[in-house]
Parts: sequence; C-alpha cells; structure tokens
Amino acid sequence: MPILGTKITLYLRFRDPNRLRVAEISNWNGKGLAAPRTDLDELLQRPELKESGVYILSGTDPQTGRALVYVGETEDLGERLKAHRSKDFWVSIIVFVGTSNLLTKAHIKFLEGRILEEAKAIDRADLENSVSSGAKLPEADRDSMEDFLLNIKQLLPILGSDLLTPVTPLEKDAQVSEKLTTSIKGLTAQGRRTPNGFVVFAGSQAVTEIRAAAQTGNPFLVRTQKQFLEDGVLQIQGDNLVFTRDAEFSSPSAAATLIHGGNVNGLMMWKNSVGKTLKDLESA
Repeated sequence: MPILGTKITLYLRFRDPNRLRVAEISNWNGKGLAAPRTDLDELLQRPELKESGVYILSGTDPQTGRALVYVGETEDLGERLKAHRSKDFWVSIIVFVGTSNLLTKAHIKFLEGRILEEAKAIDRADLENSVSSGAKLPEADRDSMEDFLLNIKQLLPILGSDLLTPVTPLEKDAQVSEKLTTSIKGLTAQGRRTPNGFVVFAGSQAVTEIRAAAQTGNPFLVRTQKQFLEDGVLQIQGDNLVFTRDAEFSSPSAAATLIHGGNVNGLMMWKNSVGKTLKDLESA
C-alpha cells in the first residue's frame, strides 16, 4: 500500500520562521502555534489563546545543560501562560488547541498525560513536571484524542521541537535504513542512519579510554563521553563502556569516534552484515 502524504499549512506571522507561526493539518480540527519567548505578547493577542489546550515550554537546564521541558494543560491558555513568565528556563513555547471548543477539561488532561508519558519514554529532554493527572476518557473520546496526539506529533518537529520524535525510527517506517556495525578490540556497536544523523543502539560497546590525540584535538568527544556517563547513557562494564539506551549523534563519524575513542571516518567504519561500508552503500 502506498504511503499517503499529509498536507500541512504553516503561516509565518512576521515572515520569519523563528518567530510566531501557526500550523494546521488539512481536515484536522486542531491547530498548533509556536513562538519564541520574545514573541509571547504577540502570541497572547491571538484568539486561540482564549481556548483550552495543551502547551510545551522548552529551554535548557542551567545545571546540566540538558533540554528542559514543561508540559501543561489549561482551559485558558492566555492566563496560564502569563503566569509562566516567572519560570526562567524556557525560551520557546508551543500550544495546541481544538477548533470550535473541541477540547474539554478531560480531553486536555488526557493529552497532557499522554505527552508526558511519551516524552519520558523517548527521553530527549528532562521534564520539569513529570506527574500527569491520569485523566480517564470514554473509549470513543480516548480514540479521538489519540488521533489528535498523532497530529501533534506530526506538527511538533515543524514547530521546532523533537520532544516526541523517537530516537530510533520504527521498523515499519519505510525510510528506516540498514542496520550497521562497527568493531574495535573485540567490542561491537550497532546503529543506523536516521533523519537527524545516526543512532547507536542500546547494548552497543565502546572503548573506555580516549586516545591522546583526541584528548586535546577533539574536545567535543571528551565532553560527550563525560556527559553520557553522567546521564547514564553510557555505563562502565568491565574494561569497556556500554550504551544503556539508544543514543543519537549528529553523524556516523561522531558516533564512531566516541565508540573508537578517537577520530575516525564513520562512512568507512560502519558496515552492513556482508562487510560493505556505509560509504559504498550510499554510493550505490
């Protein structure tokens, strides 16, 4: 069966993709709006902000450097967002509303809970609030809100957030790339290309020591290994390191460099099950 596309309309209020923008999906009874904190006053003037909905505040945790997110729900978005001026960490906001008063209090509580649930599982950001209301809905309403959530997931990356984008693409995704392997000193790691770069799978192994040349010549590698160890993405296991969960990198080389403990060419180091390099696979 052919994959069906989705028509999305994106309106740039100030003709600037980094400022206030509104996203809609064809035949969907919802709408997404996003803005930097500097455009909060303009956002608050929108009629949609008088509606009930869910919202996501995004920024960085000053203590850890990790992405930090607050997910909330309210029956009056405008008034609630004014109150969040007191939160210092956030620099951008995304809100989702229903058209024609579609979303009731129970609906938005359910959506808030599902967004928190999926955000925790995907783990791209720390959550300032991680306890949901646990709202229950009748079966028909629940299915309707799950469909609403699917559209939220589609719009989030377009509105500037990867909060609900899985690190590892689903196997059923037609664009999922071939599984690849790299090895060093009896250690093995597996991963694959992703739309954002490259993902290394949980259970993969990496060397513990960073080579001397990389210690001074590749500060990003040193910082990444240190951060992964602090966050628990990497754990020491005997004489090597092990990935405790899937980890995304900006490129195959960035991933292979951490695994090998020094600068390497990821296009040559990652190979498929018959030994063909990623470079050869992408040149075919």
